[in-house]
Amino acid sequence: MSSLPLTGLRVLDLSRLLPGPYATLVLADLGATVVKVEEPDGGDYVRQMPPERDGVGALFYGLNRNKRSLTLNLKTPEGRDALKRLVRTHDVLVESFRPGVMDKLGVGEAVLRAENPRLIYCAISGYGRTGPDRLKAGHDLNYVARAGLLGYGGEADGAPAFPGVQMGDIGGGSLFALVGILAALHERERTGLGRLVDVSMTDGATAFLHMHLAARLFMGEQGGPLQRGREALNGGYACYGLYRTADGRWLAVGALEPKFFMGVLERLGRMDLMEDAYAPGEAGLRVKAELTRLFAEHPMAYWQERFAGTDLCVEPVAEGDQVLADAQLRARGLFVDVEDARLGRKVTHLLTPLRMGPTPVQPPPALGEHSREVLTEAGFSEEELERLGF
Repeated sequence: MSSLPLTGLRVLDLSRLLPGPYATLVLADLGATVVKVEEPDGGDYVRQMPPERDGVGALFYGLNRNKRSLTLNLKTPEGRDALKRLVRTHDVLVESFRPGVMDKLGVGEAVLRAENPRLIYCAISGYGRTGPDRLKAGHDLNYVARAGLLGYGGEADGAPAFPGVQMGDIGGGSLFALVGILAALHERERTGLGRLVDVSMTDGATAFLHMHLAARLFMGEQGGPLQRGREALNGGYACYGLYRTADGRWLAVGALEPKFFMGVLERLGRMDLMEDAYAPGEAGLRVKAELTRLFAEHPMAYWQERFAGTDLCVEPVAEGDQVLADAQLRARGLFVDVEDARLGRKVTHLLTPLRMGPTPVQPPPALGEHSREVLTEAGFSEEELERLGF
């Protein structure tokens, strides 16, 4: 018997690209049975996105292990009827269409939950199912811009810092979808009923600003707007920032508490800077400027040796493939080599962070690979399979 906590949970994943597929990847890694429902003509768009190796899209490969693929054309009566039957035997459905698309197809939340009142229907969209912008197009960069994340990062008086990663998609979309799904599953144990989980990636992105924005709201007229590059945790303090080394690398100094920053200054031989370490205005800027000068005098190797064996919240910024060699991440088992028989070679998988038992690692499915298998399990006859084109 599997020891994974979500063994037995049955999920239909109609989502595409990143937010929904990452959420269902976490569910699959935790033992859920995930069926990826795709359009017959091309399937999930990320299948065709570069880079590609051995005829397989690398982005798709990384997001869709441990899943099965079923192709259904939801624009046909047969495809819609098949989905209605499938939800009767599934616990969760995840989709990432714009609000109203599933309703127009005739398989919206109300219709599907009429087929299975226990169904948890999770809809992930850019701005949510309500509000004036619910139908507006967008991508991660737009969501974090609207949420205030972009405006809070970067140098004071400079441009916003480009995040480089999809905080709105993963943090605002995938992770809050998972919280909502798991909360709804817990509620269903008590009520016997499923519910709609409406996930706005823009709403979710504001969670990254929660401490700062909630404090701003509390202060009201006695406070002021959030400021880029001038506050304690976004570059305003010398003790909490990024410093360039002589060889062009970067150090992340997170010595926020005085006990840590005193240790840093002791290693630098500049305890005199402690007096103005947390001072506002020009005094604090002078400390930051002096640290910038000092760290730029030596290469990264020097600073790593200088801070070796200390516990002062100073780390090199990993770039490129350096993260793959991180001893701590490897000890945590984030990277696993698995033989892929179809490709005829080993592939290194990046596992999802929660591992609560032996994580299964099955390669992602070919488009429609499990169509007959999934539909047969749901009770479809050979005649019905033929009508669906299988």
